[in-house]
Amino acid sequence: MAADRKKSLAYYLLYGVLYFHALLPFRLLYVMSDILFWLAYHLVRYRRVHVRKNLMNAFPDKPIMEIRQIERDFYHHLCDYFVESIKTLHMSDEEACERMKFENREIIESCTKEGNSCLLCLGHYANWEWVTSIGLHLLPRAELGLIYKRLHSEAFDQLFLKIRNHFGAKPIEMKSAFRKMIKLKNEGKTMTVGFLADQRPSRNQDQYWTTFLNQDTPVQTGMGKIAAHLGLPVAYLDITKVKRGYYIGKIQVISTDASQEPEFAIMERYMRKLEETVLKEPAYYLWSHNRWKFKKIKGV
Repeated sequence: MAADRKKSLAYYLLYGVLYFHALLPFRLLYVMSDILFWLAYHLVRYRRVHVRKNLMNAFPDKPIMEIRQIERDFYHHLCDYFVESIKTLHMSDEEACERMKFENREIIESCTKEGNSCLLCLGHYANWEWVTSIGLHLLPRAELGLIYKRLHSEAFDQLFLKIRNHFGAKPIEMKSAFRKMIKLKNEGKTMTVGFLADQRPSRNQDQYWTTFLNQDTPVQTGMGKIAAHLGLPVAYLDITKVKRGYYIGKIQVISTDASQEPEFAIMERYMRKLEETVLKEPAYYLWSHNRWKFKKIKGV
């Protein structure tokens, strides 16, 4: 019980500090972001060796000067992502709709019109936190869910649940996603469910190996298995950063019925689309994540 109280206190302290910053206008938050960039990149050198390694492996043909520029742009964007996520705590629906727009929304509306759920997959690219505002743009027929992986820090886990629920999205823990989707289907309920499907699987998880950004990459198979088992349509969200604080997400069809697809076809198609997104503007991908920690065993 004492540990629980400490966690709750840590959350409220964290929330209070960040909510105060969320009250600030964007122009001041971006001043904070510029300061954070200098601290993270030049002083603390947060994961710089790791980021440089990922970039050089992903783009072996790029000159080092270009790699360094992508690296700096990545850190600038990462700091922008951080302050923008904080701002979500005090952001109106109108402002969210202005700053995060969505194209081809009719794809999701078509997929859900017969009472079916739809999976919307995306990557850790641009500002994935603001994608939860998509429910403001869709017809109120379907609820919006978001699959998430629990964070090690209880306080930060509670904070990001608060952020992701700000526009009405219902967070669904990854471990219970399959049961939740089956329950929805049995109850005849419709939900558009967002999947950040590019996380590195753990060693004991089912995984599929592909080539992604010039490297052997293990891929979680959960999204594909859920879609195939329930016969769900799957869409992909291609996000473009228009300028600082403004994004457009273009919805694209991956499959209209995943139960008719060969094994791993959904995940392979998703990885190819994500790769296209990253290659257009590499700086906005989450290069600090240890995505390629595990190496493929030869012959497997």
